[in-house]
Amino acid sequence: MSADPLHRAGAPQRSTTSPPPSGSGASAIEVRRSTRRRRTVSAYREGDRTVVLIPARMSEAEEQRWVTVMLDKLAAQESKQVLGDAELSERAEQLSAQYFAGRARPSSVRWVTNQNTRWGSCTPAEGSIRLSHRLQGMPEYVVDYVLLHELAHLLVPGHGPRFWRLLEAYPRTERAKGYLEGVVAAERLPHLPGARGG
Repeated sequence: MSADPLHRAGAPQRSTTSPPPSGSGASAIEVRRSTRRRRTVSAYREGDRTVVLIPARMSEAEEQRWVTVMLDKLAAQESKQVLGDAELSERAEQLSAQYFAGRARPSSVRWVTNQNTRWGSCTPAEGSIRLSHRLQGMPEYVVDYVLLHELAHLLVPGHGPRFWRLLEAYPRTERAKGYLEGVVAAERLPHLPGARGG
């Protein structure tokens, strides 16, 4: 499985283009099926579209599953180009404008290394937002969700219904929450005796 354009294989037998899932960052997804491709699935960005290459024999359900997997994989690779504090602050400003009509205005947004039990924190009185360095390398939509969560706290301090209504505007809230819950659950898994690297 590779998200590298150098791993393109075979001429496509069938190609379909569809709009992306909400918040995926690309304007369209093109799935190319190839009879010469046996097991591998790969994906790459081509301008404003994402191309996913799959074996011709794959079912529609497998295709949908692999498209989701490869979109997440590409997003994770792209977010490894870690944003600095200045870019993080700029991203927060963009998200506030897009989802909160620019009403959430942080005075500072930065990465911190002393938050190992929280993904982010906010001090509304100071307008400061801090994100855990553990988010670096996670998909962009997950980092965006945590930023929006903290931005929402500048407008609504607690976690009541008003707070969650604000976050409903972000289409990938539930998916991002699920991703973070999965990370936490994986960290709690016991290391099996005799397992490699354990």
